[in-house]
Parts: sequence; C-alpha cells; structure tokens
Amino acid sequence: MNQPLTQQRLRIRFGQDGPLRFVGHHDLARTWERVLRRAEAPLEYSQGFNPRPRMQFAAALPVGVSSEYELFDAWMTARLEPLSEWKERLQATSPQGLTVLALDEVPIAEAALPTLITHASYTLTPADPSLSADLLAERVSALLSAERIERERHNGRLYDLRPLIRSLSVAPDGTIHAELVAGNAGVGRADELVDALELSLAELRAHRTRLHLTQETATNSAKQP
Repeated sequence: MNQPLTQQRLRIRFGQDGPLRFVGHHDLARTWERVLRRAEAPLEYSQGFNPRPRMQFAAALPVGVSSEYELFDAWMTARLEPLSEWKERLQATSPQGLTVLALDEVPIAEAALPTLITHASYTLTPADPSLSADLLAERVSALLSAERIERERHNGRLYDLRPLIRSLSVAPDGTIHAELVAGNAGVGRADELVDALELSLAELRAHRTRLHLTQETATNSAKQP
C-alpha cells in the first residue's frame, strides 16, 4: 500500500515544566506521539518493519531544565483546521507539565528544523538564598574572562564551552541571562554552564526562554503568544 502524501507540516511550540523537566529527549518524543495519537491527529509514519512518527525536534532540552519555548515539526497526512481548535485539542490530551503554546503551518519542503536554530536564550534563577548577585557576578566575570572553558561530553569527548557562550550577564536580583550557541554551529548546554559556574541545577534553576531561528521573519512559528 502506498504511503499517504504529506498534506501539512506543523510547527508546534510548547512549554515543558514540572515533572516533565526530568524527562529525557527520547521519552519526550514518545510523550508527544501519545498526545497526537490520543487527539486523533493524522500523524504521518515512516514505512518499513518498524514505522516511526514523522516528527523533528529543534533542540534537545537538558534533563532538569524547564522551558517556555520548545519547537518540533510534525508531518500530517490530512490538514488540521482550524489550528486554534487543534491547539486546545492537543492541550486536552497533554500530561502535566506540557503546555501547548502555538501551532503554525510551515512549508512542507522547508529545511530541517534543527538546521534553522542559531542560539537559545536562558534565565538562570538562584534557588539558594545564599547565592548573592555579587557572588554570581564574580563567577560570571571569571567565565567570560577565561580563554577556554574545558568541559566533557557524556561520551567522554572534551570540548570548549567558551565560544558557545554568546552573552552572559547578571541582573541586580541575581538572575543570570544567557545566550548559548545551538544548532549546526555547536551546542552550548545550560546544565554545563551551571556546572561551569560551580553550581547545580538545584541551586541555580535553568529555564529556556527562546529558541532563535535563522528564518524567523519567514515563518510565524517564532512569534510570541
């Protein structure tokens, strides 16, 4: 039997918080597959012995980090209209901690979503009252003045975090604002940044506020609500 032709490519923006902060990327993909299936969305699947849903996430979120700006694309075998009603329908089948923020249609032949990401914005909020703004400013200043910040990936490969930090600043209340490179140019992880500051995610809560795209002016997917 021939596979149905793609009729629509949707870009879904969602928030991830609460219990879902501790869900890994692969489990998150399975969660979204269940959400779409329960909502009876006509999700396209690959052919073969083990069909997989045709979905593509922009950038994996480190475990323990929350977000208000996650993106993934899903290909449909029939059009979802109106999208405002489908947004509510998907939210109704979503678990605690997953918030459906926007659904936008993008060109079916547009480039792969991960290749469109340039960088990500984060806020790092002190959860430990002993972490003063002055102390955090000192640690941020030390990182920014370092020529190299050597880190180790989970696979044991060493890398330099310093060129992956686009900007890093501390507000008077101690909140740290960070922009980290993402996408094809490399990936600066928020959890690695927190660790480089000699802190843990329990002490400094990391929250992704935005994923920046190369084609934000060409699509509606990056619009704020």
